[in-house]
Amino acid sequence: MGSLGASSDVVENPLRKSPVLNLLLGNSLVQRLTRSRAQQEAHELQRENVGRACGCIADCAPGSTVTIAGTVRAMSIRPRNEAPSLEIDLYDGTGSVRIVWLGRRRILGISPGRRLIVTGRLNQVAGEPIVYNPRYELKPLAA
Repeated sequence: MGSLGASSDVVENPLRKSPVLNLLLGNSLVQRLTRSRAQQEAHELQRENVGRACGCIADCAPGSTVTIAGTVRAMSIRPRNEAPSLEIDLYDGTGSVRIVWLGRRRILGISPGRRLIVTGRLNQVAGEPIVYNPRYELKPLAA
């Protein structure tokens, strides 16, 4: 199921197709130098997920147990049937998944911009990928 949380906000840089730059600097260097910040972040996150149980959110199937490394893009506290829940949107470079911890108002160390790894069962509610109460690992903050 390749459409889960897929992102399609890619803008092509015309310098990437310059034969002179590609000849002088090499294709991979030109690609790294001409990526936008969002494209560079997406590329780094995708590289980090290589070799995990689920390579990227876009390729994960509902019902499977997944391990996803990504960046927290948004966070909110929502009451669900009189009980609080902490919700985050985790972006891995290919798409986003909503992570929900039921009964929690906050978790120390989790904030927008933080990188983390979550492991849990992927569900799909109203067409949106969701993981409830996953195990998580905080990644070190960048210096």
